[in-house]
This record gives sequence, structure tokens and C-alpha cells, in this order.
Amino acid sequence: MCVYEWGRDTLSCLTFDPGVDRGPLWSPDGQRIAFSSTRADQATANLYWQRADGTGDAERLTESKNQQVPMSWHPGGKFLAFQEINAQTSLDILILPFTGDEASGWKPGKPTVFLNSPFLENQAAFSPDGRWLAYASNESGRVEVYVRPFLGPPAEARRAEAGPGGKWQVSTGGGWPTWSRSRSRRELFYLAEGGRIMVAAYTVEGDFFRAEKPRVWSPGLVPGRGFFGRTYDLHPDGERVAVLKASGDEAEARRDHVILIQNFFDELRRIAPAGRR
Repeated sequence: MCVYEWGRDTLSCLTFDPGVDRGPLWSPDGQRIAFSSTRADQATANLYWQRADGTGDAERLTESKNQQVPMSWHPGGKFLAFQEINAQTSLDILILPFTGDEASGWKPGKPTVFLNSPFLENQAAFSPDGRWLAYASNESGRVEVYVRPFLGPPAEARRAEAGPGGKWQVSTGGGWPTWSRSRSRRELFYLAEGGRIMVAAYTVEGDFFRAEKPRVWSPGLVPGRGFFGRTYDLHPDGERVAVLKASGDEAEARRDHVILIQNFFDELRRIAPAGRR
């Protein structure tokens, strides 16, 4: 796992373990990076974190037989939302709480379930004020972005016993929600089917969340969504995005159709008949 320093145009590696490190996620204070790793001869990736300046060793945060990937830090730095693959409930969203501080030392707690229905739930993202958690789910039959209030453990556990609480659908075909951190407006971005970035303005009235009709934010296409991390991220000013983009025409090619090739082996035999070297 490496860090690219924009000002110096340099790439510095932070981890050198032979395990596979994926899904790096900066802590809100910029002191640490959480990530998923198979180090220590693990067959399944769990959560770790490492100081961003490279000092000290990576610390293991969770121990589970299920594969885990960090998704989003609560702005207060004391909750980490992550996704987990469960054989019974597919993709789930869990919350890892922390106690302590930078001076006295941080201590990870016991993960609690935020969502673990029979449907896919992943791509969790905390709002800038920490009151809401956006995520993607296929409960409607296709992947959509939803928003739920975040109360934090143990209140989250008490709410789970009483019922799921409020839930609001934001998208019409899309995933990878990303909240704008701009002070001038409230907006929630997501990656729509086909690769375009969409944005929906929202308002909050008490405990109710209301999203307006989404609109296309940029006509440019972004590569598809992946399990280990998003392919785009929003600048704090809300005006620019960093995009993992393919080069040349591949980046702009539409990915909304399938090409069917018939009689492939007949054509192959014509081009390279038996006996030709």
C-alpha cells in the first residue's frame, strides 16, 4: 500500500507485508489509514490500520472468518463503517467503534451490525455531520442508493430491536454514494448505471431526510464500481472529482450493451486451419 504526494509528485510505500492490502481509507484526522489485509497468513481479509507517516507497525482491528473492507469513517473518528461478506446474509454493513484518543491511544471495540438483511448492502458513507449513513442495496431488484439515520451504538442496537427506522431512496439506478463536504450546499453524489456521476440536493427537517430529483453532474463516464473501493471521489470544495479513468477511447465507450459473436469456432478454423503453424 502506497501514498502519492501530490505536491512532491512522489509515491511512498507504507506497507511491505507479503499479504494483500486493499481498500485504504484515511482517518478524519489524517493520522492513520485503515485497510483490508490478508497478512499473518490469513485466508480471509480483515481490518487493519497503519500510521500515515509510516512509523510503527500495522495494527489489526478485527478478527473474523468473513472478508471485510473499510468503507467510511464517521467525522468524529470514533466509528468505522465497513462491509462484510457473510455466507448467510451476503454483503452486510457493520460499525466498528473506537474508544480513547490520539494522546492516550485508540482501542477498537466490538463490531455491531448496521444492516444484514438477505439483500446486498454495501458502499456505506457517513454524512459530513455524522447523522446519516448512505449506502447501496439491491432490495428493489437493482442497486439503489438509500439513506438511513445513524444513531451510534448502543442506540443503534436498541433501534434494531424496535424496527429499522427511517429509510429514504435517493437514486434511480446507481451506487457508490459520496457526500459533498461543501459548506454552501447539501448534495449527495452517486455513480449511476452506465458510468455517469449523478447528484441530488437534499434537505433535513428534524429526523426526516428529503432528497430532490437527481440530475447528471457530469457527462463524462467513470469506470464501473468495484468491491474494494470507489472509482471516484469528491474534492472538499464540491466542484471537482478525482477519477480512476481508463486511457483513450476506452474511457468514453458506453457500457450499456452486449456484443454477441456467432459461429466463433467456424471463423477461428477459417483463420487458422488445422495444420497451419
